[in-house]
Amino acid sequence: MGDSCGPATVGCTTCHPPLEEPVNESSTVVAPHPGPEHGRARRMLNKVPEVTLYFWVIKILATTVGETFADYLNDTLGFGLGGTTWVMSAALAVALAAQFRLSRYVPGVYWAAVVLISVVGTLITDNLTDNVGVSLVTTTGVFAAALAVTFAAWFAVERTLSIHTIVTRRREGFYWLAILFTFALGTAAGDLMAERLALGFATSALIFAGGIAAIAVAHFRFGLNAVTAFWAAYVLTRPLGASIGDYLSQARADGGLGLGTTATSLVFLTAILGTVAFLSVTGVDRTERAVEPA
Repeated sequence: MGDSCGPATVGCTTCHPPLEEPVNESSTVVAPHPGPEHGRARRMLNKVPEVTLYFWVIKILATTVGETFADYLNDTLGFGLGGTTWVMSAALAVALAAQFRLSRYVPGVYWAAVVLISVVGTLITDNLTDNVGVSLVTTTGVFAAALAVTFAAWFAVERTLSIHTIVTRRREGFYWLAILFTFALGTAAGDLMAERLALGFATSALIFAGGIAAIAVAHFRFGLNAVTAFWAAYVLTRPLGASIGDYLSQARADGGLGLGTTATSLVFLTAILGTVAFLSVTGVDRTERAVEPA
């Protein structure tokens, strides 16, 4: 039988099993009436998009911009590491405030927050390594531990790590904290492999892409838990995107193609804006169901 699903439906359980925990249909309703035990939380739609091909494309684009745009502000515009950190942290605070005020997923707001948190996550690691002198080995270990603690606390309180049930402010808080640590961890791990281990940008990108492919195979072929597979792949997209960004932007003498941070950032930002505009018009990655908290 032919596969009738297109790329927007890569999460279709018939043609493409989802790389995330599917929503429990028995706990979903179209227009829930809030009860006293949940109040307004029941009226929120899921705040995160469906995990489609578009999700992963924008995620990798955003991580690339997180690397190159931070370098652009820091070096090309002369903001310096400290100035860039303050500016981008303020922009992230505004974006997250807008995101938390919404009661449903809005592509423009959500992906703006992802791009900005990608930049800030990069800057956190850069500040620790460049200004404080913390080694990449240490920052990689610290952020891996911070992410593990976040997941442990999230699961202890909510009994799920699925992004299909981000329907309360508390779950959304855990979600964005985990996202921040994935970007900081991915930056540290990517720099560790490309610079400290001297593997180079192109080789590092291939290694991280291979890791993501191995996770996909483990999930689709060997039954790796969907939530575990999702978060493992999410972490690896950060160093993958950073390695791609460095390979395109850095000078040839440093192992890159020499396109510069300005051109690389513009290309990837344009691609993000185009894809987000498409999603805003078509709504192909929206979850139109409200999910009651477990």
